[in-house]
Amino acid sequence: MIKKILPHPHLTVLLTVVWLLLANAYTVNSLVFGLIMGVVIPLITAPYWPDRPIIRNVPKIAEYVLIVLWDILKSNFIVAKIVLFLPKSKLQPAWVTVPLDVQEPEAVTVLAGTITMTPGTLTAELSADGHSLLVHCLHAPDPAGVREEIKERYERRLKEIFE
Repeated sequence: MIKKILPHPHLTVLLTVVWLLLANAYTVNSLVFGLIMGVVIPLITAPYWPDRPIIRNVPKIAEYVLIVLWDILKSNFIVAKIVLFLPKSKLQPAWVTVPLDVQEPEAVTVLAGTITMTPGTLTAELSADGHSLLVHCLHAPDPAGVREEIKERYERRLKEIFE
């Protein structure tokens, strides 16, 4: 019965919280409307999302979010330093192919979004077979190091969350 009312309980909570943040009003009306959206949207989209991901390690999600937020903050300073002080002749942009160990579409999407949200990097393409991402780096003197950092820092954690 609960699965029929809340087919995606995590999505319900997420949508409610996002609505409260967007409304910037923490009133009963905002909470009720956020809950209504949090219930109705997953109900409407449930038929199009039959194989919803199973989140196995909820504490790892909080860890992942904190790591990503820290990396975004740190990368902002690094990119500012590159833009302001690194001569154009010493800039080493690079395309890096990151082979994927995760195969769940949701995990790949989160990884691609994380890379894009981090200043200085951009996910440009997912390979046709879905086994690698093409990432552009603003300054990557060591492309292999960038690849390994993405795999170790993000993909490994996403594997723990989604698998």
